[in-house]
Amino acid sequence: MPRMPDHVTAVPLEKAYRLLNHGPTVLVSSAHGGNTNVMAAAWAMPLDFAPPKVTVVLDKATRTRELVEASGFFALSVPCAGFARQTLAVGTDSAKTMPDKLATYGVTTFDSGHPAAPLVNGCVAWLACRVLREPHNQTAYDLFIGEVVEAWADSRVFSNGHWHFDEAPETLRTLHYVAGGQFYVIGQSLFVDK
Repeated sequence: MPRMPDHVTAVPLEKAYRLLNHGPTVLVSSAHGGNTNVMAAAWAMPLDFAPPKVTVVLDKATRTRELVEASGFFALSVPCAGFARQTLAVGTDSAKTMPDKLATYGVTTFDSGHPAAPLVNGCVAWLACRVLREPHNQTAYDLFIGEVVEAWADSRVFSNGHWHFDEAPETLRTLHYVAGGQFYVIGQSLFVDK
């Protein structure tokens, strides 16, 4: 598996929540027993600051959930406009019925050096997470809580703890899923004084 690209830089854990705070669609990846899978999820969010935690909904019917439950780890990768087609594809097709979906859609991963899970190429932020087991929530609501153990971002759009989408190419702006194949791409920033 390839190593981390040069434009990927570490994000301090106390700033990790900012990678998801604006509500982007995410790609959930996990690996176990020589198998890797990636799925899209619109229902993910930061949950806590110290230690940083996230939540994500993983349907019982998905291969990714099986890998998460087996490994105890997952990663959230934040896709951008330049990766919209692949995001929709891996969110629509299941690895249970299409085992080669990652290769079919050109979705590749890279190794962060952390055992959590492979990170998805073509994204602008990544969070490696350890599952905090909550059997009732997982069974009743498909809701998983993860402690963020490491985080990274694409330095072309995130630095010093802040997103800089206004200065980046539109292809690097994050995706926000609506339904039926429709995404919105994050727009310009607006600063407001108290």
